[in-house]
Amino acid sequence: MPEISGFDLVVLLLVVFFVLVLFAGIKQVPQGYNYTVERFGKYVATLKPGLNLIIPFIDRIGAKMNMMEQVLDVPTQEVITRDNASVSADGVAFFQVLDAARSAYEVQGLHNAILNLTMTNIRSVMGSMDLDEVLSKRDAINERVLRVVDDAASSWGIKMTRIEIKDINPPADLVEAMGQQMKAERLKRATILDAEGHRQAEILKAEGEKASQILNAEGEKEAAFREAEARERLAEAEANATSMVSNAIAGGDVQAINYFVAEKYIEALGQLATARNQKVILMPLEASSVIGSIAGIGEISKEVFGNGGPKPPSTSVPNVSTTDAESRSSAASAVSESRSETPEGGKP
Repeated sequence: MPEISGFDLVVLLLVVFFVLVLFAGIKQVPQGYNYTVERFGKYVATLKPGLNLIIPFIDRIGAKMNMMEQVLDVPTQEVITRDNASVSADGVAFFQVLDAARSAYEVQGLHNAILNLTMTNIRSVMGSMDLDEVLSKRDAINERVLRVVDDAASSWGIKMTRIEIKDINPPADLVEAMGQQMKAERLKRATILDAEGHRQAEILKAEGEKASQILNAEGEKEAAFREAEARERLAEAEANATSMVSNAIAGGDVQAINYFVAEKYIEALGQLATARNQKVILMPLEASSVIGSIAGIGEISKEVFGNGGPKPPSTSVPNVSTTDAESRSSAASAVSESRSETPEGGKP
């Protein structure tokens, strides 16, 4: 085995020393991290992810900062609201380191600093609000706390991305009182809606009755108008009939008056027979009177609907007139006898 000379030993030592120096000067930084470099205790540079070279035995790695977004749990704490209600609240904070050097050298204990700053501002924001606002405006609380904490932590080289309130828990007695209040409020709303429904129903009912009365009044008005019109037409017809009979009499037509008297005679008999208070009617009518009335009507029919023969002799006219007078006297006597024989109350 050949002997190692002093020169060879020195070369070997130099090679080993060079390898050690090379490994000491090469630094590998993983993705998502930044390393700070200190030279004799002073910050000089920041190493990015990948391979980096530093001066061995002079420079050293200072702080290894996580540059990814990080989550920090905010523990539960008691908060007193503006209306002196005590509630417990917890949350969660999200932040990201933007400047590794400032985060490493501007504050000591970065996580603890962020945690205390967040808890303090949660108490301040929630303490300036009433209990109802605290329970109903959680987004407003998150926004205000995030804005305040981000402004305060910007000098540390970090960015507060989100702060969320997870739970807000009032005391048990306060929760029970809130439940009773909510129940009373809902009962109040139900009562109001029920009253509004009854009111609307009464209004609709009154409007329906009003419309019904208006329609009834219009119907009665129309009926009265048509009845008056019918009466007017009937009066006109009677006037025309009377005028025609008068003209016929004035022209010497005695048969017309015989027809008129016979018609009125028969109508009087019909009214007498249909009276409500008449149960028994005594009618002492002479046969000659009835035959005379029928004969008068027959003569009129012959003149109107006959074959155009000569008029009957004028000797029949006195008979018809006599018959008409007898018919009138007989009808009057029958009415008087019927009234005398009918007792009070209309019963025989």
